[in-house]
Amino acid sequence: MSAYIIRRLFLIVPTLFLIVLINFAIVQFAPGGPVEQAIAEIEGLSTSATARLGGGVQQAEQGTLPVARGSDSESSYRGSRGLDPEIIAEIEKRFGFDKPAHERFWMMLRDYLTFNFGESYYQDRKVVDLVLEKMPVSISLGLWTMLITYLVSIPLGIAKAVRDGTPFDVWTSGIVIIGAAIPSFLFAVLLIVLFAGGRYLDWFPLRDLVSDNWDMMSWPERIVDYFWHLALPITAMVIGGFAGLTMLTKNSFLDQINMQYVVTARAKGLTERRVLYGHVFRNGMLIVIAGFPAAFIGILFTGALLIEIIFSLDGLGRLGWEAVINRDYPVMFASLYFFTLLGLVMGIVNDVMYMLIDPRIDFEAQGDR
Repeated sequence: MSAYIIRRLFLIVPTLFLIVLINFAIVQFAPGGPVEQAIAEIEGLSTSATARLGGGVQQAEQGTLPVARGSDSESSYRGSRGLDPEIIAEIEKRFGFDKPAHERFWMMLRDYLTFNFGESYYQDRKVVDLVLEKMPVSISLGLWTMLITYLVSIPLGIAKAVRDGTPFDVWTSGIVIIGAAIPSFLFAVLLIVLFAGGRYLDWFPLRDLVSDNWDMMSWPERIVDYFWHLALPITAMVIGGFAGLTMLTKNSFLDQINMQYVVTARAKGLTERRVLYGHVFRNGMLIVIAGFPAAFIGILFTGALLIEIIFSLDGLGRLGWEAVINRDYPVMFASLYFFTLLGLVMGIVNDVMYMLIDPRIDFEAQGDR
């Protein structure tokens, strides 16, 4: 196992490099970069791109630098026609675009090796600080959603497999189908309308992870306030996620129940409970438990995006979305680097969990064949 893990760890480096390289190359061809947004701000077409630009850009906005309207100077930036080249050079220097693309790429990789992700273009804060600030929201949503989803789906899936074809299985399948048919964001809107002051009841808050007077609360009050804010977002995410896991658990157990070794165990006089939890459970839970790390990463960084927006929760999904919209490249690439690295590590954890749950699985021996 150790040799296999070492090989997988070494494969992280070229995989991560290629992912970052491809995305960096794509971004170079995407229109509307930070320089274009800064130019739009100067032209009066944007309100945020150069709010924190200093020096020549501020002088241009105040009219103290010459703006060569009608100039015939050529520029590769959309909307830059007529602007003094000194202003464009100042903007390029501010964002680091005064250097060639390949030089910027290698400088970025050099910094990322030491986890130096730079500063946000538009928030004047280190990217690491932004990520750490948003992390509690995303971890709270992802952790509690996965915990509740697994606690509900696994027992329900096992019960459906044992009672396959019974009225219990039919009625719960109807509930599962309804849960799978309703998108989590649509269910979130319904919860707001019903319980968050949208139209009927006003029982739950609609923004932030905790109340404004959090610091003044006792620890029991803080715990209640924390879960009070998370109740609706987590409910919306659980409804959208438990259906698939329930059916996966049921089908996995049904497949094992129909195996020959189960028939043999029953023929030996073992009780149904012993057969189910002594033989079927480990094999049936293999695919369910081993998929936990990947599922957690998916919910943590992508699945909660719309929920964060709907409930005004400032998490990692919302941070990444706003970085893409605002062309905040340091935040974009730092998020890509960090999430990709974490995803690759979780892939190794997946394989290790497979081998721990079922010792018969040996990826190292398969790779040698």
